[in-house]
Amino acid sequence: MYSLRLVVVQMQLLMVANATAHELALHKPGCPNKCGELDIPYPFGTKDGCFLSEEFFITCNNTHDDPPKPFWVHSNIPVTNINMGGRLQIQTLVSTACYNETASMIKNRSRNTSLMVGKSTISDTQNKFTVIGCDSYGYIRGKIGDKNYREGCISWCGNPDDVIEGSCSGSGCCQIDIPKGLKEIKVQARSINNHTDVWKFNPCSYAFVIEDSQFRFSSSNLSNMTERVPTAVDWAITGQGNCEKARRNKTSYACKQNSECYEPPANNSVRGYLCRCKDGYEGNPYLSCRDIDECKNRNNTCSKHADCDNIEGNYTCKCHKGYNGDGRKDGDGCMPNQSSTVITYKIVVGVGLSFVILLVFTSWFYFMFKKRRLIKLKEFFFQQNGGILLQQQLSKQSGSCDTTKIFGEKELKKATNNFDEKRIIGRGGFGTVYKGFLDDNNTVAIKKSKIVDKSQIEQFINEVTILLQINHRNVVKLLGCCLETEVPLLVYEYVTNGTLFDHIHKKDNTPTIPWETRLRIAAETAGVLSYLHSAAATPIIHRDVKSTNILLDDDFIAKVSDFGASKLVPMDETQLTTMVQGTLGYLDPEYLQNSKLTEKSDVYSFGVVLVELMTGKKVVSFARPEEERNLVKYFLFLLNEGCLFEILENGMVNDDNSEQIREVAELARRCLRVKGEERPTMKEVAMELEGLRRMHNVEENIE
Repeated sequence: MYSLRLVVVQMQLLMVANATAHELALHKPGCPNKCGELDIPYPFGTKDGCFLSEEFFITCNNTHDDPPKPFWVHSNIPVTNINMGGRLQIQTLVSTACYNETASMIKNRSRNTSLMVGKSTISDTQNKFTVIGCDSYGYIRGKIGDKNYREGCISWCGNPDDVIEGSCSGSGCCQIDIPKGLKEIKVQARSINNHTDVWKFNPCSYAFVIEDSQFRFSSSNLSNMTERVPTAVDWAITGQGNCEKARRNKTSYACKQNSECYEPPANNSVRGYLCRCKDGYEGNPYLSCRDIDECKNRNNTCSKHADCDNIEGNYTCKCHKGYNGDGRKDGDGCMPNQSSTVITYKIVVGVGLSFVILLVFTSWFYFMFKKRRLIKLKEFFFQQNGGILLQQQLSKQSGSCDTTKIFGEKELKKATNNFDEKRIIGRGGFGTVYKGFLDDNNTVAIKKSKIVDKSQIEQFINEVTILLQINHRNVVKLLGCCLETEVPLLVYEYVTNGTLFDHIHKKDNTPTIPWETRLRIAAETAGVLSYLHSAAATPIIHRDVKSTNILLDDDFIAKVSDFGASKLVPMDETQLTTMVQGTLGYLDPEYLQNSKLTEKSDVYSFGVVLVELMTGKKVVSFARPEEERNLVKYFLFLLNEGCLFEILENGMVNDDNSEQIREVAELARRCLRVKGEERPTMKEVAMELEGLRRMHNVEENIE
């Protein structure tokens, strides 16, 4: 009898131990908890009865692979991580298009790049659509609900030295965000010129959707890219609505004992709900959560004169005999019941006062040291950025001190509310522009550069002083600069009416600006470029002429801006050899091919702006048919075919201006010639545009 009782007790203890193990397990009893090296927590599972619904079925391929590999049932591609906070990491295929030295395609992997995730969504906050290659573009297609989505980006470079390690800004690598709510996608990589000029170091174009935190671009990616990349998928318990609706259906409600329901966080785009253990509990909220013994694992705040007492979902602290209080380190703690002696109080007070005095003195010394160090750092930046040289040159210019200023960092921080993102009015390849309000109530635009070349500070100072001397009504005036920061800050006059790009690319079908105003803006812009090329003390090539760099005031007067990429041309030189910089679509093809920058490069870019003004269309757009994506090529084709008016903006042409528009189109054709030597100078362009305006005004007066 005694032996039988002993066996019963042992079996009961074993049952308790098994129950405890089941409470702590992240998978259902009797279900595999791993596939290879990957933990499979419920609601996910690898066989019938082990997962909540088909959305959470993981197949475990243990036939051919050693170790076994998990695959998600929706995409049939590998799973590498399951996060109980609503995140799934899978391995998706890279779309690849490779060419040989004869420009023939030898590899095209795009058919298997489709991805469908069922009721889950492809994370828009964790992933980026990425294209790699020096002669490449790629696009991503998908569906958001019943709507089709399509977008793409272009990656370009002339040689491996052009790319910047870790940067995906368009040179060798480009990235764009993906929208919220994508449930299926297909990516495709393509080449612009079949990798003809870059085949030796970059034979392939690559396109893929990748978890941003798992990718850093390297020049080695140009010749060697993995077959699969990690992609983040958002999941939740779907089909039952939010928490409030899900709780009403007791049979299908997924949150189990001692757990609670919560809505997916903002970075999870799935509609549904998730579960988590309540405070003081641990385990799998989709199975059960058990009480955490804070006293056993010492995860408590009981003071040294108190004992910890574990209770369901929490714990209490009980002071030892002779002490009273709540017993917590973060509360009153435990104080002795008997009163202390006067000597004890004096010692405590004395030690406390000494500590306070020491703390005050140490803090004062630290803040004084920090303030002095900050002053020294500002002085260092001021000298490093050529502040002394700039002051000397300004003092030599008569009247400069009345119109220009060297600003302090504190003044510009105050003007922009410490460079608040809400004050940003523009971003470019060379910096960010903020709207600022000075103490004298003047509104200014403050440009904060991204990078400054420390080896060319003297050239930078010389360029600033020349820009300060420019007194042209159609150039955004440079008011001054700040040299107390690591990179100089430039302060410009604030132009109120946005950019030319904003006005000519509005989505309605009527001209946003009448033709006469557009022609005047073109003439004013050409006059500025002519001035920079031929009238400035040292000729200046703007290098980034485009509609976003032409600002308009309330009267639609043009103001040319952004000289961040401009180059000074010594008097004895007609061209400069530089690394290619500029904006795709506006770049001079001759400059793009041989890296030799001339004044005719600005002429080509201005010709593109003329085409924009006449057509109202964006220079490059993947939303248009393939033959129309490059605006310049399509414009020249129609012009050669005698079909100019087919591409012009609706409602612009009338009987009075049709001939004038033809002449401007012919001028644009000459500006867009491939060989720079065959293009007119900016002075000739400005004179011709001004002549067309005057002739039109004379004809109107005669009528």
